[in-house]
Amino acid sequence: MASETGEYYRGFLTNGLSPCLTDYIRQKEKQDKKLNIIMISFVAALLVMLIGISKPIFAKNDNIEVKIAQDNSIIWQQKNFEENIKNKYAGSYIQFPTRGLAHIKKTKYINSRPVRLNIIEINTKVNPNLKIKPQIAGEKLNSKSSVRRIAQKEDAIVAINGGFFKPQTGVPLGALMIDKNFLAGPIFNRVGMAIFEDDNGVSFKLENIKLDISLKTNEGIVKIDNFNQPRMLSVHSILYDSNWNYKSPTAPNGGYNALIQNKKIVKISANPIEIKENEYVLSAPKKIIRKLINKKIDIEIKSNENLKTANHIIGAGPYLVKDSEIYVDYKEQKLQAISGKNPRSAVGFKNNGTFIIVTVDGREKDSVGMTLFELAKLMKNLGCNYAMNFDGGSSSALYVKGKIVNSAINKEGIAVSNALTISEFNPYQMQLTSIKNSEEVL
Repeated sequence: MASETGEYYRGFLTNGLSPCLTDYIRQKEKQDKKLNIIMISFVAALLVMLIGISKPIFAKNDNIEVKIAQDNSIIWQQKNFEENIKNKYAGSYIQFPTRGLAHIKKTKYINSRPVRLNIIEINTKVNPNLKIKPQIAGEKLNSKSSVRRIAQKEDAIVAINGGFFKPQTGVPLGALMIDKNFLAGPIFNRVGMAIFEDDNGVSFKLENIKLDISLKTNEGIVKIDNFNQPRMLSVHSILYDSNWNYKSPTAPNGGYNALIQNKKIVKISANPIEIKENEYVLSAPKKIIRKLINKKIDIEIKSNENLKTANHIIGAGPYLVKDSEIYVDYKEQKLQAISGKNPRSAVGFKNNGTFIIVTVDGREKDSVGMTLFELAKLMKNLGCNYAMNFDGGSSSALYVKGKIVNSAINKEGIAVSNALTISEFNPYQMQLTSIKNSEEVL
């Protein structure tokens, strides 16, 4: 009896409780599984968070290492630049107004007669923040100012007088383009220097500048002789815009001035006409003006095909060095009058991108000046693969860090039409300015 009772209760426990135990065990396994999933998710999230925190730290260290490497490279490039300059101009007075720029003063003897020189060498690879750019004296082309004032207006480190100009008015007598905007056309297709700026840095090209100016209508094309230049012949057709002056010149004998506004002639007069922004005045013989009356006019101004990407162009002449050889074409460029010994200004460049500026003191006992051929020989000896003459004589003036350093007519230099300036831009300051302007827009 007792044994039967025991068997009964064991069967009851086995049969009655086993489902309960099974359910309990299953539930426990599910809970453990959920707990494992939660723990794994937590650990994964923690790892992601740690990686997220550590990544900027490592990146910062990488940035520091890159910055140190860049700084060391800059120091090495400047040291190498300075050593090369000191070796090249041994025994001369040398200073380095900023990174990648050297100023050298020396006296050279030609046929036992002294010639004082000021030389600037610029390497924009050593200092990419150096910008080489022509500037005009005022807001309009008919302006004059000293090289010092032009330089200070642009906050330039270095400036040299530029191309030829009409003494009475200051209008440039040669090609001039600034920031891809043509201001004046060439005269006699004289040589000009084009300056290119892109992601690879600064480069230069010397070429005889040509300007193709066309007024297109539905009945054909009218070719124009020049742009923003004084008239040479009454038969010439000259196009003017608001860069020229506030008014056009008087019309030529037997001709008219025609105001072109919104692609149509809206006014004709023999007298000067006011020119506003985005307007043109065509000064031409009557037969040319008559062809364009009541026509839609599209104006096209094009320079040399291989200069179309240039940022700036400044014209003067003649050539001094071309393809690494002395090449003085003053007869072809109708510049015979300046061939004697005179004070000089010149620019040139090497194929490696080094840019060179030279002034020569002249008409003095201690410095007799140079002929164009002597200047060409000097520029070649300095290593220029290409070089050209700038306006010289009393116009010749070189500004370096606050003062005129050559023997100019006066401490300011005489009033000139334009100058070539070298400025140093701070990229961080430009970024801050850009951010500030963005905030103002917002």
